[in-house]
Amino acid sequence: MTEHGKGSDGAVTVDVSERAGHHTGNPQVLETRLFMQLLVFDAEPGSDAAGAVDRVASGLLERSVQAVIYEDMNSPRGIGVLTWSEDPTHFVDNVRPALLGSDSGLSPRRDFTMIGRSYATGYEPDLRFWLLQRPVETVCNEAWPWAIWYPLRRIGAFNRLEGREQAAILKEHGAIGRAYGEQDLAHDVRLACHGLDANDNEFLIGLIGKELHPLSHVVQRMRGTRQTGEFMEKMGPFFVGRAARRLT
Repeated sequence: MTEHGKGSDGAVTVDVSERAGHHTGNPQVLETRLFMQLLVFDAEPGSDAAGAVDRVASGLLERSVQAVIYEDMNSPRGIGVLTWSEDPTHFVDNVRPALLGSDSGLSPRRDFTMIGRSYATGYEPDLRFWLLQRPVETVCNEAWPWAIWYPLRRIGAFNRLEGREQAAILKEHGAIGRAYGEQDLAHDVRLACHGLDANDNEFLIGLIGKELHPLSHVVQRMRGTRQTGEFMEKMGPFFVGRAARRLT
């Protein structure tokens, strides 16, 4: 969680580390975070759409890129490729050439490119696990093949609310998400994408689960919260896929 303020001399101070537990007596500081990127492709007419997953998987394996490859439910010729790393240069140095070498017959759907970074809310009991391990374990769990990924952007008025009011709004939202997770209906990956997203989105959400209907249901349920109903400017596009290959 980025912190900033002013020193005694009036100079602006900046802290870009992730922090949690300072209010509970379990202070934790982490200097890194996890980046995750989803790229979506369509097999071009005349190309082997059925073999697209295997071709992409082969290219990623050659460069030891960990990934989840999804079959796109809403495009019979589409696939999604989710990759991750603590080092953002990984996407340029490894993911990019792996896909360039294996994407013959694939056309990128640029409007569906999504990227974000894990971030601390301040309440994580184990900061390293929640920021670096939990997102990977969630997307790689073989019991949870279905996924809905989407970006979102809130209106500026939310950022001008007093801190306690923001916290109450987020608490309502979080309580619903936890309820679905505790019942093994939907598990979330929450990422920030300020300045990383081509369309100026603020957050990237992944909903992961064993069945698709509960993932849709939690999106519907969230529409009734104050955050979504009053302060949401835009959500989507929505990518819906089922994991075909996990490369770990």
